[in-house]
Amino acid sequence: MVEGLAQADAAVAGCVDAAVWALSEQDLIAALDAAHRLDQRLAAVKLALIRELDGRGTATAHGASSTMVWLRERLHLTITAARRLVDLASTLDTAHPAIRQALADGHVTLDQAQVITDTATTVHTTAGPEAADKAVSLLTDWAGQFDPTHLRKLGTRILEHVAPDLADAATQAALDAEARRATRDRHLTLSTLTDGRLRLTGTLDTETAGLLRAAIDPLSAPSGADDQRSPGQRRHDALADVCRLALRTGELPEHGGDPAHIVVTTNYDELTRQLSRGVLDTGAHLTPDTVRRLACDATILPAVLSGAGQVLDVGRQRRLITGSLRRALVLRDRGCAFPGCDRPPRWCAAHHIHHWADGGPTNLDNAVLLCGHHHRHVHQSDWVVRLGNDGHAEFIPPAWLDPEQLPRRNHYHRRT
Repeated sequence: MVEGLAQADAAVAGCVDAAVWALSEQDLIAALDAAHRLDQRLAAVKLALIRELDGRGTATAHGASSTMVWLRERLHLTITAARRLVDLASTLDTAHPAIRQALADGHVTLDQAQVITDTATTVHTTAGPEAADKAVSLLTDWAGQFDPTHLRKLGTRILEHVAPDLADAATQAALDAEARRATRDRHLTLSTLTDGRLRLTGTLDTETAGLLRAAIDPLSAPSGADDQRSPGQRRHDALADVCRLALRTGELPEHGGDPAHIVVTTNYDELTRQLSRGVLDTGAHLTPDTVRRLACDATILPAVLSGAGQVLDVGRQRRLITGSLRRALVLRDRGCAFPGCDRPPRWCAAHHIHHWADGGPTNLDNAVLLCGHHHRHVHQSDWVVRLGNDGHAEFIPPAWLDPEQLPRRNHYHRRT
């Protein structure tokens, strides 16, 4: 096998630098089909190898805690991808032989093989081995026409084709099986990147997916005609807003005896000159602009150090806009004060118009409510915020946007 794989590797390597521009459209499509079929064949080989290595206990012999962890290190995979390979290798080892053969022949993808295996297991339990054989045959044929998602939907009604007399009872069994798979497969992986960012991957069960949608969908809509964020960026910012709201409630469990919060460490002298970067308690670094913006939020506890590293102030919540002062601010602004924004108060942070690091006071005349998106926007752009003669916030756009720089107000929360 090793020699055969080496020959295949050499053959594929010879295709990498091929002059694909010289191929006709028909040949390009044929080559794509062939490459895809080869990919599926190799997937079948990989799964067989993984299953055998797992059965031999190779991972533990090499000092790893599991085959999944060993694969992650050996093949440089994410833990999610490694888990999926181990699970699928185990599943296919006990699955219907026709499924393994279809994968080896390049007729189904890994995801389709998983769907067919799950469906065949349910049919076997409900209607017996003969019906399961028919289901595998039918779904394998359908795999040439439908993607895994559509194939799974068809699988929920498969007994109408292979055992009509049991279809009604099997529908509930299929739903129950799907619920068990959702419970089994639910997970959330947080992978820290080298620059302090976080990669979020996972699979949510149906209930949690509904909760997440209900929480972030209203916040994922464009905030106005000038909102240039992509849908993915808006969902990202919506998740951040939900986290801020959760921190603001004060109802999260304590962590190490302290309330849930973020701690940002920075140097006071450099912060006032807008030069200092901040450091989170996780070790990740923040830009000066980000530190100054976070310092507006009552859920952020800035730990300000002198030049010698001595702590000058930790947890300045009493100097931040909380309690009765925030309630007065909510009564005045009634939501995000940026023109055209409809975010309610619970999604907003209290922004210092004259920043506290520059000596700005913490009072109602120096505060305005801003949602997460517009809070970042104000800190990172040339918009100027001030209170009008009537005590309500108005925003002066930058000259490139409005040469006359006429003040604008939010008329969504207050129409008069």
